[in-house]
Order: sequence, then C-alpha cells, then structure tokens
Amino acid sequence: MADRPILFSAPMVRALLDGRKTQTRRVAKFVSPDGDGWHIHNSGGGMLGADDDAVRVSGPDYAPFAVGDRLWVKETWRAGRGYDGARPRDMAPFSRIWFEADDCNDNADAISRKARPSIFMPRWASRLTLTVTAVRVERLQDISRADAIAEGLTLASNVLEEFWRWPEPHHENLWLSPPAAYRHLWNAINGAGAWNANPWVVAVSFDVRKGNIDG
Repeated sequence: MADRPILFSAPMVRALLDGRKTQTRRVAKFVSPDGDGWHIHNSGGGMLGADDDAVRVSGPDYAPFAVGDRLWVKETWRAGRGYDGARPRDMAPFSRIWFEADDCNDNADAISRKARPSIFMPRWASRLTLTVTAVRVERLQDISRADAIAEGLTLASNVLEEFWRWPEPHHENLWLSPPAAYRHLWNAINGAGAWNANPWVVAVSFDVRKGNIDG
C-alpha cells in the first residue's frame, strides 16, 4: 500500500463530493503500441497481439495504483489575499484556502485572484481521500454501462428515455448511452480522436472519504 497524489478537474471534484464518481481511468503508459501489437514495459514479456488480452492479467502488476493505496486528491485552489506572493511550500498548514470546485462568491473579497493549479496543491490542503478497491487494465472502449456511470455521470431525464450528461463544462449535450457520454468526455479532455485510438487504460475503483489523508 502507498499514499499517492491524484489530480482531478473541478467538475470531477464535484462528482466526487456528490458521491457520483467512484472510478477513474488513466492512460496505461506502461503499455505502448509497437508495430502490429502492444508491448508491456518492464514485464519481461514479448509482443502482444492486437487482440491479445494477456495485458488484463499482467497489467495491474505494473500499474501505478494498487488495491489498498490511498490517493489524496489535488484540485485547483486559491489562497487568501495575503498569500498572493507565497509559494505553497512556504504556506503554513493552517492557512485558509478555497477550492475552485466550490461556490466562493461570498468570500470574493478575501480570496486571491490567483488560481493555483492542482499540481501545486500541498498534501495538507487536500480535502478528499480515495481508497483503491480494484484495479483493472483494459482497452478504453471496453468500458461498460455501469462503469461509465461510475465515472460521474448525471441522469438528466428519464421521462421517456434515459438521458445522461456530465457536470459543467461538459454538459452541453445529452446522450442515451452512458458509454457514449464517456466517449464525449474522453475526447473533450484528451483531444479529438482520442477515443478512436482506443488505448489501454488503468481503470481504478475507489471509496471516497471526505477529509484530509492525514486527518
């Protein structure tokens, strides 16, 4: 078991807080295309055929996540006006901060205008802790209906048929299929054509606890 940071956008943080998001998918960088097949780095193995599912078995051994790991969420944040010029490592753990995923309009006068990227969030400032319950390595397009919903989808309407959508800023359209909605999100985050590339991904399931990892 290990403690690891993990980055999430503001819409995904809101989905975590709402209890709608219990999975995330990240590109399996240890699996790469090689000619007509795929190669697992550091596995000691040879080429995998394009349709070979051996990576499903061996992949988790090389994934950057494992069951029991604790992941502390890093998100975009802001400090108080008095810390505009301070570096995160120079801020005391008790410094007041605000989160970009929240509605902070009531504190506009106190909050710095400088939004700090999630990558620079210190461990003490994290407010969400994820405990990994399962790790799979699979092709992106193999995502199931249930797994797509677990990525944080919202049921927009089911009066006549089910319509699914993402939190803003990816909510402009509605989809009848959760995997189709996830395809839109993946392309929105990773660029046009990213879904069609169908890369190997690490699918991580987790339990969400609201609180700092060291709390």
